Amino acid sequence: MERLPRALQTLVERLTALPGVGHKSALRMGLTLLNWPEEKARSLGQAICDLRDSLCLCSHCRSLTETDPCPVCSDPSRDDRMLCVVADWDSLLAIDEAGFYQGKYFVLGGLLSPLDGVHSDQLAFAQLRQRLAQKQVQEVVLALGTTREGEATESYVRNLVASEFTSLRVSRLAQGIPVGSDLKYMDRETLKQSMTYRQALG
Repeated sequence: MERLPRALQTLVERLTALPGVGHKSALRMGLTLLNWPEEKARSLGQAICDLRDSLCLCSHCRSLTETDPCPVCSDPSRDDRMLCVVADWDSLLAIDEAGFYQGKYFVLGGLLSPLDGVHSDQLAFAQLRQRLAQKQVQEVVLALGTTREGEATESYVRNLVASEFTSLRVSRLAQGIPVGSDLKYMDRETLKQSMTYRQALG
């Protein structure tokens, strides 16, 4: 690493911060960028800057969007009475692109994982509480996966609803989601079955 030119070393360090990118892959990417025409490489950098400048979090559901509220939250055909709680935007996309769910969403911004330093004050539970306090939602659908972190987060949300919003129905995705699975990697039919046959909690 010390033998790399400083600029290339810095780029490799930045790239290894991306999920699934190791040192060798980052170095290969960096060398590929060096071989690109200058205009093409600069356009990639500009696209990254534009990504940060043009996207924001929806003030209603906390999903990534170019407009606030996002297209889902501003769609009058969506059912305000159903709120699907997901960990991240990837999971929201997986469900919504399948086309079977017509309610609204709420993105927590991750899953509880004390061992990784992710605690309740780092997720959007306060905003979820505010959303539920508007009294439009009648059913909270927990779509948090079946990992240990997903189960812990689900338990936290269930307790929150049970203690503060006793009239709400709470359900979870059911049939078809294998234990330990990450929701964003499920196929469309599995997700559809899980939403259709969701289970009431409590």
